[in-house]
Amino acid sequence: MLTDPQLKSKVDVLWDRFWSGGIANPITAIEQMSYLIFLKRLEDMDDARAAAAKRKGESYRSVFHGNKECRWSYWSQMPGAEMLKHVRDTVFEFMRNLGSNTSSFTQYMQDAVFIIPKPSMLQDAVKLIDEMHISEQNIDVQGDLYEYLLMQLTTAGMNGQFRTPRHIIKMIVELVDPKVSDRIADPAAGTGGFLVAAYQHILKENTSEEVLEYDEEGNPHHLIGDKIADKNLLKLLKSKTLTGYDFDATMTRIGAMNLMLHGIDNPNFRYMDTLSKAFTEKAKYDVILANPPFKGSTDKSDINERFSLKTTKTELLFLELMYDLLDSGGRCGVIVPDGVLFGTSNAHINTRKILLDKCKLEGVISMPSGVFKPYAGVSTAVLVFQKGGTTDNMWFYDMEYDGYTLDDKRVRTKDRDDIPDIVKTWKERTPLVKGG
Repeated sequence: MLTDPQLKSKVDVLWDRFWSGGIANPITAIEQMSYLIFLKRLEDMDDARAAAAKRKGESYRSVFHGNKECRWSYWSQMPGAEMLKHVRDTVFEFMRNLGSNTSSFTQYMQDAVFIIPKPSMLQDAVKLIDEMHISEQNIDVQGDLYEYLLMQLTTAGMNGQFRTPRHIIKMIVELVDPKVSDRIADPAAGTGGFLVAAYQHILKENTSEEVLEYDEEGNPHHLIGDKIADKNLLKLLKSKTLTGYDFDATMTRIGAMNLMLHGIDNPNFRYMDTLSKAFTEKAKYDVILANPPFKGSTDKSDINERFSLKTTKTELLFLELMYDLLDSGGRCGVIVPDGVLFGTSNAHINTRKILLDKCKLEGVISMPSGVFKPYAGVSTAVLVFQKGGTTDNMWFYDMEYDGYTLDDKRVRTKDRDDIPDIVKTWKERTPLVKGG
């Protein structure tokens, strides 16, 4: 949670500048802000790497070698009209062609388009980002800052589908309990919330208790992972352990930026429709965490031939995909509409057969319909299952409250929150225990 009121104020002002300047779509606004934050971070990280190389007596070739005019410190001092033209024609061209020359966000920028229309808007944005001192903040604050920016999606009408409430994500990750050596994926990753939560969960479980601090919402900070003895595992955690896919190029960039600002140096975020014929991965992951699109359908002609289910319903296809992507013994935590549990079509019945006959469906949490308000009132459930074996017994919990009012306002209500009890009873569970 972003607690610094000055930083909050600057993010709010930056948002207002974009909104009043004609960029009213929140996805587009966040994408353009992400580009500028990335350009600021790119120079700061390049300077830090150059300084580290100098201390070690090693040579270092700057990302900006031969392109010093693309440094933030160079062009951010230009007059407004000149700055706008330079960023649009020179800096963005440089950024799109970085390719694999850096280890962070650049691979996702090749299709980036600069659409800030006014010199004054760009000048204001540059000034505000400078005042945020982003690279001087610790990773906790950088991540919280971006999360605060992404909160705009929760009130963004149809765009709200891209963001699952953070406390629901955290609950699911607690239930699945990913480990540092697990290969973790989200096949419909959106802004990368599940991957960020998995990363933070692993670090929390591997950080000494005396180092940890908790904010007012119970979120841990100072996640240093000091108990991870094998530093190669820590390196993998920041690069290859976590994999996200999304079929929207804009969300791929926003999700990758989210991971990077949470300390994942080289986000493994891929632009891919995982239901399509082009996606061929199988049995590759130990953990899958997701809230895939539902109440929709996909193009029948492009559905991958891997699917045994005869349907175009995305919520059913994604469940079979997750089964397919998990290695034997792999675990999954996924949000589904209630129709998956109670639908009577052949596809619904066959989906449940996969979950019951080819998996251990370990837990079902029925969530109240207000969880996804204000932009959706659909009834949903969380499924936790393990690939392999069959389902003999199942743990069920009927969640009545999630810590927020269940109306469009979604105001925090700490006295009405079943989530702590869900996590507690899940860890103490025996088959067929009921809660709620």
